[in-house]
Amino acid sequence: MVEYKTNKNIVFCCNYHVVWVTKYRRPVLTEEIQIRLKELLTQIAKEIKVEILEMEVCQMNHVHLVVSLDPQFGVHRAVKRFKGATSRYLRQEFPQLTQRLPTLWTNSYFVCTTGGAPLEKIKEYVKNQKRSR
Repeated sequence: MVEYKTNKNIVFCCNYHVVWVTKYRRPVLTEEIQIRLKELLTQIAKEIKVEILEMEVCQMNHVHLVVSLDPQFGVHRAVKRFKGATSRYLRQEFPQLTQRLPTLWTNSYFVCTTGGAPLEKIKEYVKNQKRSR
């Protein structure tokens, strides 16, 4: 069953799969750093009212998140906050991250929506709206 959320003026269910990598794909996310990174992501998510549905760090160089968020806040703003804050805090707490990297994360990221009906079914539904009334 789909879980809908609401704010003052919209009802929504917006889930995204987001991935970003370290600069130059360097494998610098050691186990200790991964633990702290997950703590920071959880803390930031609470601050910006984003729900982390799933989270994993892979191959010591990239982060996968499945998040649910308010579309008025926007996925770009959420990712920008996650990457900016984690880079700043991790580089302060782990000086080795500043030695070989000008920044912790690349500027880019991958995002796609999750769940819902297949695109063809949605297109068919929209196409048939005029006929069904």
